[in-house]
Amino acid sequence: MLTIAQVVRETVRFGDREALVDGDRRWSFSEVVKAVESAARSFIALGLHHGDRLAIWAPNSAEWIFSALGAQIVGGVLVPINTRFKGSEAAYVLNHSGAKFLLCDNKFLGRNYAQELRDSRIALPSLEHIIDFSGATDAQCTPWQDFLAQGHSVPLAEVHERERKIMPSDLCDIIFTSGTTGKPKGVMSRHDQTIRVFTEWSSIVGLSESDRYLIVNPFFHTFGYKAGFLACLLSGATMIPVPMFDVPTVLKIVNQEKITALPGPPTLYLSILNHPERNNFDLSTLRLAVTGSAAVPVEMIR
Repeated sequence: MLTIAQVVRETVRFGDREALVDGDRRWSFSEVVKAVESAARSFIALGLHHGDRLAIWAPNSAEWIFSALGAQIVGGVLVPINTRFKGSEAAYVLNHSGAKFLLCDNKFLGRNYAQELRDSRIALPSLEHIIDFSGATDAQCTPWQDFLAQGHSVPLAEVHERERKIMPSDLCDIIFTSGTTGKPKGVMSRHDQTIRVFTEWSSIVGLSESDRYLIVNPFFHTFGYKAGFLACLLSGATMIPVPMFDVPTVLKIVNQEKITALPGPPTLYLSILNHPERNNFDLSTLRLAVTGSAAVPVEMIR
């Protein structure tokens, strides 16, 4: 497997096992593939061509996964945007990546991302389509369900034909740096680089198809995207994304969904360990912790 499209197709070996849980919604691996294909058909209907950039400015969700993979399997290049960015910062990423599509959530934490872009008064010459996961009413945005409906006229054979044209050396994403010492810079990754690295990562940490992975790390970061849902597709683990980190919510989900894998930064584990209600939840199913992105306190490991 050397392209994202091949990874998606190979999940057929996991069949009807549970692949994705988002709130009270659940999908098997075969259903995830169908949802990805549906998004791919819609991107084709709206004019996505090989190499076109699509940006996603939204919290973790099933729709984030479907749209990212749907574009990538037909030649699109993913550009994740930090949900904490202001309108002007997002506009910078959109312009410097040349994004043709933007998918966002105009109800996340009371923010309207599309309006923030307009308020920035920065011209976005390459941007042609804004799709809103939330379905909020905005004359300049296409609601997610309307976006999916536009793909009904595109035959599935067109998706398969485009998949076959993707080469391992093709660009699969552009992830922008945090910009702590200057403007964020777009780091480009190929399909084969991404798959080789995170196949190895999944093997090293021991992620398997018996795991249930609570993805707290944001999808706009490699930890949530490549070491998150992509690693689950490679290994067959079940994906349980959450839109933002909240200790009571995480404890509840671990208990209810029998979570086995919970990667995250040291602050995540310290917050859980120090929470006064921790002992009220059954966390005995947890077996895998992977940490990084900051100094790891020795006392936390003990």
